[in-house]
Amino acid sequence: MTQRPQNPDILRVADLSQRRPVRFDLAPDAGALAEIAAELDLSGLRKLRFRGSLTALGQSAWLLRADLGATVVQLCVITLVPVTTRIDEPVIRRFSPETDDRESDPGEEIEMPDDDTLEPLGTEIDLRRVMIEALALALPAYPRAEGAELGQISAAEEGVTPLSDEDTKPFAQLAALRDKLQKYE
Repeated sequence: MTQRPQNPDILRVADLSQRRPVRFDLAPDAGALAEIAAELDLSGLRKLRFRGSLTALGQSAWLLRADLGATVVQLCVITLVPVTTRIDEPVIRRFSPETDDRESDPGEEIEMPDDDTLEPLGTEIDLRRVMIEALALALPAYPRAEGAELGQISAAEEGVTPLSDEDTKPFAQLAALRDKLQKYE
């Protein structure tokens, strides 16, 4: 019988020591960086490191504490120029068999747990998946190149003054009315 090769990024919960922390240090090679960059739709991923430990919490839960470091390249949302960002984030996850992971019907409202570090515990903990998820959550949502600003677009029929951002503010109309009234005083 052939044994499947052990993946060091996937830890079998049954094999973990309850007495001492399990240390890990993931630093993907160039090929893996390219795969992760493609998965997260990044222009580039220059460095990625995920280092920490997994410690037993009682008899059946586990606490993951790690540091995520990465250098990512994304396109500026305004100019489409590549923007390089350095990410250094602490990562905490609690794996517990007591999480409520029931399936819900599509369209049914579900309550979000107060603890966003809580994860369901299965038979394995996939450190690579945790690393990629933590990176995805840490990415800037709207990367901007230095000095990039949104311009103002205005359009109106000929002879009509286009609305400006000031005109759409809640008290802009009242301020304009006040100014008109002051002219007649």
